[in-house]
Amino acid sequence: MEVIKTEIEGVVIIEPRIFKDARGYFFESFSQREFEEKVGHVEFVQDNESMSSYGVMRGLHFQRPPYTQAKLVRCVRGRVLDVAVDIRKGSPTYGKHVAVELTEDNHRQFFIPKGFAHGFAVLSETAVFQYKCDEFYHPEADGGISILDGSLGIDWQIPTEHAILSEKDTKHPLLKDFESPFRSCFGFIV
Repeated sequence: MEVIKTEIEGVVIIEPRIFKDARGYFFESFSQREFEEKVGHVEFVQDNESMSSYGVMRGLHFQRPPYTQAKLVRCVRGRVLDVAVDIRKGSPTYGKHVAVELTEDNHRQFFIPKGFAHGFAVLSETAVFQYKCDEFYHPEADGGISILDGSLGIDWQIPTEHAILSEKDTKHPLLKDFESPFRSCFGFIV
């Protein structure tokens, strides 16, 4: 696998080595050993999958301490724009984001460390999205910031009038009204 660094330290794009022939293709979608060598030590404990239609926007989600989550995400069918927003108070990149297109054809994965809000928009007719988490889901720790917050400068590639959001996702605060539960000290979450 190749690890592509982004503008925000710790947020990386992963491109697998794909072996293709007349029968199709094969790739190793996850290796704990290689992930630890190239990205860092993370113990994933839960895998999730969602299916969504064009225009669905999910996010921007996170879990509050002590149940913070790092995620490794990918799109196995269709096409999504995936985004990580730094919500670590005191971080030099607070409020900044990284966006990457994940598709069934590029097989890219996106690693989102703890201290980031995460969301995606479906750009194809349908999309199947999978992700690994290093902490179990805790509904009482749910948090979010508005996926439509214009101050974040995210081009979701979907006209706002076509955006489909859950009721929960329409109620998240804007970043300016948000009190982050995360603090950054020399790149570490405290």
